[in-house]
Amino acid sequence: MEKHAIYRTLLPEWLFTTYIIDRETLTVDGKKVVHFRCPEGSRAMEITVRRRASDGDPMLYLNMADTFNNQLLVLLVVVNDPNSPRFGVDFDHDGNPTHFGTTSRNREAERAAMEYGLAPGQIRSGMRVFRTAVPVFEQFVTNLGHDMFFIEPLAYHNAITFERYGFNYLRGFKEMQRIHQEFQPGGELHSKLTGSSVFRHPEAWRTVRGRSWAIHDGVLGHPFTGFQMYKRIGLHAGVNTFPDAIW
Repeated sequence: MEKHAIYRTLLPEWLFTTYIIDRETLTVDGKKVVHFRCPEGSRAMEITVRRRASDGDPMLYLNMADTFNNQLLVLLVVVNDPNSPRFGVDFDHDGNPTHFGTTSRNREAERAAMEYGLAPGQIRSGMRVFRTAVPVFEQFVTNLGHDMFFIEPLAYHNAITFERYGFNYLRGFKEMQRIHQEFQPGGELHSKLTGSSVFRHPEAWRTVRGRSWAIHDGVLGHPFTGFQMYKRIGLHAGVNTFPDAIW
């Protein structure tokens, strides 16, 4: 229960004001909608928050862990607008999980999601709350006695978003610079935007989301992996690998 009290500080204010989750019981209509998973002896924790207990998708999901050298690593953060349309990119036609498109893909659902304006891996629209979440998380990190935390971007657009909020690269900075350079006209990645699939539109290089979909579709020749970023508490790193980026 002591851990739960600490992790409750990560719950953003909008959960209580917009979705009327009871602050004391963490319930809606008497049913639990906030769940903490932090097994004794484990270095990992999960927070799952649903609008209603019966909802299949969480509004908020956070998975993080303490590494063996006492660093705080955010493994996954998902924020879904429960009122937005759902796109089934998370399961393929055989009903198997796609793991964000890393093990299999549902291209029809991905196309619909892309045309709606989503980025790779998104099943619903987000809620544009990352800006307000960063200070809350920084305070949580400070309370734990850390002066920085780490995060691993799962996709190109995630990395660009984290840059905007002050993150720097532990691994992958030069590769992000290379990606930007090769998406310029005459570059290797730009030459692969042939329109051979809807995810490789010739103009995709101009936007963050367009690049991310093309990378998701394989233009790098390998998955977008091996990137790790960090945020120092109270400091903005000023990194920008896609100058004047348009989403």
